Amino acid sequence: MSRPSVWAPKVAALVQGGNHQAALAQIKVAPSVRDLQQLRDLLLKKQLLAKHPNIDQATADHLVALAAPRLHRSP
Repeated sequence: MSRPSVWAPKVAALVQGGNHQAALAQIKVAPSVRDLQQLRDLLLKKQLLAKHPNIDQATADHLVALAAPRLHRSP
């Protein structure tokens, strides 16, 4: 069994706290598609994606980029 990732809640806290530049930097180096999707789910629950369209666009763009086989990074 694998441990649950703590990356998504930490980045969600950055967005909620108003540190958008740090959140964008973390989104650019997201560890996996699963973590990025978990972040989007957390932000949707807190209704933060509607308030911050740049975060919404960055997560959507990086989901596409990480899903591409040529850009997938090993753990």
